[in-house]
Amino acid sequence: MPSFDAVSEVDLQELNNAVDQANREIGTRYDFRGVDAKYARIENEVTLTAEAEIQLDQMLDVLRAKMVGRKIDVKVLEVGDPKPSGKVINQHVLVRQGINTDLARKIVKMIKDKRMKVQAAIQGDKVRVTGKKRDDLQQVMALIRDSDLDMPIQFDNFRD
Repeated sequence: MPSFDAVSEVDLQELNNAVDQANREIGTRYDFRGVDAKYARIENEVTLTAEAEIQLDQMLDVLRAKMVGRKIDVKVLEVGDPKPSGKVINQHVLVRQGINTDLARKIVKMIKDKRMKVQAAIQGDKVRVTGKKRDDLQQVMALIRDSDLDMPIQFDNFRD
């Protein structure tokens, strides 16, 4: 039976490249001259460090622009609150990966409400959709793409 997996993944190498490009840009920008501002990435978290909150906002805009340039959807970012730490202010930005259970249930419910001849099952942090016809699966893909979800969804493991 044909099937595919609906997942939400971020290419960590591209994220690393975006953070490096953002670090280089704030190093050369005139409004950041003489300012202790930098990005640091550890696993799925990017830490922004600057001397003022307005600089953190500008740094976040630069990071988003670099991520868009690297074809990473900015919906994966979960921005935390700025926290003062001595002379500098830190802001943690979490990069979400995987489909959480609430979103997976929403996707399964959305598929079942359309009464298509497919089955959707939650498997960890992904949703597997199986059906008898490839056309049905492609309709489900179009349905998921057109829906307004708060996470970017990719399709992989398409088996015919």
